[in-house]
Formats: sequence, structure tokens, C-alpha cells
Amino acid sequence: VSDASGCSMIALLHTGAAKFPQNLLSRSRQAVSPLFSAGVLKGFSSIVSRKLASHGFGASMAAMSSFPPQRYHYFLVLDFEATCDKPQIHPQEIIEFPILKLNGRTMEIESTFHMYVQPVVHPQLTPFCTELTGIIQGMVDGQPSLQQVLERVDEWMAKEGLLDPSVKSIFVTCGDWDLKVMLPGQCQYLGLPVADYFKQWINLKKAYSFAMGSWPKNGLLDMNKGLNLQHIGRPHSGIGE
Repeated sequence: VSDASGCSMIALLHTGAAKFPQNLLSRSRQAVSPLFSAGVLKGFSSIVSRKLASHGFGASMAAMSSFPPQRYHYFLVLDFEATCDKPQIHPQEIIEFPILKLNGRTMEIESTFHMYVQPVVHPQLTPFCTELTGIIQGMVDGQPSLQQVLERVDEWMAKEGLLDPSVKSIFVTCGDWDLKVMLPGQCQYLGLPVADYFKQWINLKKAYSFAMGSWPKNGLLDMNKGLNLQHIGRPHSGIGE
């Protein structure tokens, strides 16, 4: 895990309050709360703090104090990468499975889950896939299957206290593809169950759209632009976007 690639999303998280037009704040507080808690797919809090300071974002931390307590104790930021090609191959298979646990009160990164996944239907990654995601063949060869990774996710969720009924947590994704299409589709193909905690999530694009009044067609890049933030990191890298 390198120290640079999550900072664009972290900046989005911590500077959004200062960037929002005042006439939108009253109606967007609830929508913006998940926006400010999402999309961070990499790094550790001490590293991120130094990176933010180096990019001039330190002062914006105070803006977060003006927001009400979060509805959720934890936000679980998730961004799959999957096998792909042009034209698209079917079925697609998850090859990178990252989750970042963000404290809803402090906005600090508390834990990270990250594993690469061995594809079984199309075990050989295409040149297009490697170019797009930065994932090379050696990173998935010999890695656990999706079933095994899901078992380890469940173990991690339990270890982090996220399966406690009194702890409110929710996944955050940049779009609906990850948890509405990719995971249930592959699980159905493989005959695997989908855990209940994967069945609800916050779509960061919807939160941004509600708060800012425009849909981010290009996802994170448009959201950064809308908040006048520089993108730092590698697009289409699950742990590094």
C-alpha cells in the first residue's frame, strides 16, 4: 500500500464542506455526510494526514465539525476491480477486493481489508485489463477464490466488530455496479450466497448529485472537479483510487 493514491478521495472527504454553495448546505447535510465519508480506498490515517497537509487541505478539517453526528458508526468504502476486455468478456470476475473501514465520528481510517482474487472462468488476464487496472497476472495467480475471499471478509467483519447488531455500518461505493451488479452476478454464477451486509450501500454519485445538483458522469474525476480538487492516485485501481 503506497501512501499517495488515496489522497484524492480523502481530499474530497475533508474539503467538501468548505466548497459547497451556502444555499445548498441546508438541504444537503444528510446527503453530504456519506459523500464526505466515501471513496477513500487506500492508506492509513497518519500517512493521509501528512499527504493532505502537503497539498494544503489541513485547514478544511475544521469544516467537518459543522456537520451533525453521522447516522452510521462506520462507513465501509469498497471498489472492486474485475476481469475485462474489449469487447467485454462474460462473466466478469472480481480480481481485487478492497474495503476501507472509516469511523463515522472521527472520519479516521481504522482498518483496511485487501485481497486479490484468482479468476476461474477466465484465469488469464487480458492486456486491456492489465492496462486499465494495473493488475498483472502474477498478482492474481495462486490467490484465493472468491468464495475463500468472502469467507475472509466475514472473518474481518467479525474481528472489526461490524457484525455486532448494535454497530451501524454501511458500504459506500462510487456507483451501483459493485454491489448491485458485479458481486451478486458473480455469486449467482458460482452458486454462492450474498451476505446481507452487502445488500445495502450508499452510492457516492447519488450523494454528490443531490448535494451539488449535477450528476458526475465521469465519477470521481467529475466529483473532484466539482469540488475544485486535484486527483491524486491511479484510476481503476481498487485500493489506489
